[in-house]
Amino acid sequence: MKKIFSALFQQRPADTVAIIFLLFLTGLTLIYFRILPRAPYLLSIYSLLIIAQIILIRFKNNGRFMRIFYDLIFPTICVLAVFDSLEWVVHYVNPDDIDPVLIKLDYLIFGNHPTVMLERIMNPFLTDILQIAYSTYYFIPISFGVILLLNKQGEEFDRSIFMILLCFYLSYLGYILFPALGPRFYLSDIQTTELQGVFAAEPIQNLLNRLEGIKRDAFPSGHTGIALIVLYLAYRYKRGYFWITLPIVSALIFSTVYCRYHYVVDVIAGFGLTLLTIVISEWYYGWWMKRQVKSRTDYRT
Repeated sequence: MKKIFSALFQQRPADTVAIIFLLFLTGLTLIYFRILPRAPYLLSIYSLLIIAQIILIRFKNNGRFMRIFYDLIFPTICVLAVFDSLEWVVHYVNPDDIDPVLIKLDYLIFGNHPTVMLERIMNPFLTDILQIAYSTYYFIPISFGVILLLNKQGEEFDRSIFMILLCFYLSYLGYILFPALGPRFYLSDIQTTELQGVFAAEPIQNLLNRLEGIKRDAFPSGHTGIALIVLYLAYRYKRGYFWITLPIVSALIFSTVYCRYHYVVDVIAGFGLTLLTIVISEWYYGWWMKRQVKSRTDYRT
């Protein structure tokens, strides 16, 4: 067992965090096996992802395609597959939504419901723009990773993919601990105006609803956390990309409330998620680098 853990923490941090979270979900599924409606399916998915990750670690340098698949494609598949699986986990493990608490906190801060207050500035063109901005969440991390790889910034890429994956998985842990549907469901009866766009808003909303389903994924705001993490990394490693994405990310964060996906408290928690991710990842990566240097020194001697 000690050798297994030693080997696990010897791997690239991005691989380690992915395997640890998959093992966590596997254990959670086993504990709640009797009440999870698709437990065998979940165990199959998590096991296949773990096996695939181990195989890729072993054969990552067998050709250019294998390396790209290992670096970029598989982490994306893993994140999406895990997110999709949460529909069959969160509500069964933790059935009590915290939306009433989040609604009260928002009301305490603003003296009203922010999504209702934003009806004053609603405009079909603005709705289209912000719905498009909201959907860029799915492309910003990938495009940043592609840019680093194309510029042969291998070390920067490894640090970035680790930090981004850690942020994703911490947000997923938040969904399990603090399940919340969001204002588009909980506050739909008090909204006086429907969100309507000109040409883009409705198709994007319908597509996201089909792809994401109904998940308790409001708290913390992963959109905020991931977008800010990419901004942080871009500022460090690709300053030009930072300035390009800064207005997009700003619109994205605003859209989370305007488009009624999140409470303002979710967004605040998203900022906290970013800070937590940075602190943990910087500490762990520093520890891992020292461990790598020590291993090489011990091997030579």
